[in-house]
Amino acid sequence: MKAMTAGIAACVLTLGLAACASTPVAGAGPGQLPAAGPAQVAWNDPATFREITYGRDLIDTRRGVWIEQLATYLRTQAERRLPAGEQLQVTLLDVDRAGEYEPWQGPRYDDVRMMRDIYPPRITLEFRRLDAAGQVIDEGRRQLTDMAYLSRPGFGRDNDPLRYEKRVLDDWLRREFPAP
Repeated sequence: MKAMTAGIAACVLTLGLAACASTPVAGAGPGQLPAAGPAQVAWNDPATFREITYGRDLIDTRRGVWIEQLATYLRTQAERRLPAGEQLQVTLLDVDRAGEYEPWQGPRYDDVRMMRDIYPPRITLEFRRLDAAGQVIDEGRRQLTDMAYLSRPGFGRDNDPLRYEKRVLDDWLRREFPAP
């Protein structure tokens, strides 16, 4: 009888924990940075990104914490490269951050992002580049990745958790907006 009661208690506890784990975290949904300057950056709902997260990173992803940081960085860097009078509109459609969580490593590694060559950063975006009169100069969709992200020399932001994604965006900006 005691074994049966303990079994039922364990089942109830397991179901209760499962219900708590599946309770959705408030999502950030699609968003955009406040309009300021010649570059505008928006993003799709981070909860729909290919980025698979666990632990604290799951909460930050659903709240849009790191996507807003990445969007702010993109706007700042784009504004430095845009010729005077031009505007840029970018929408981040999907982001799969560098590295991946490997839950099979055990519960002690739930919050550890494993950096391996098979987990490169990937960003899908759409953009529109406008001249001073508002005419479209260029537009398109780009799928950005850096397959050699672990082999490239460091670049000063070694403690930045978004350093690999920022480098992918920097590479794209250099290609789209070459220096005169």
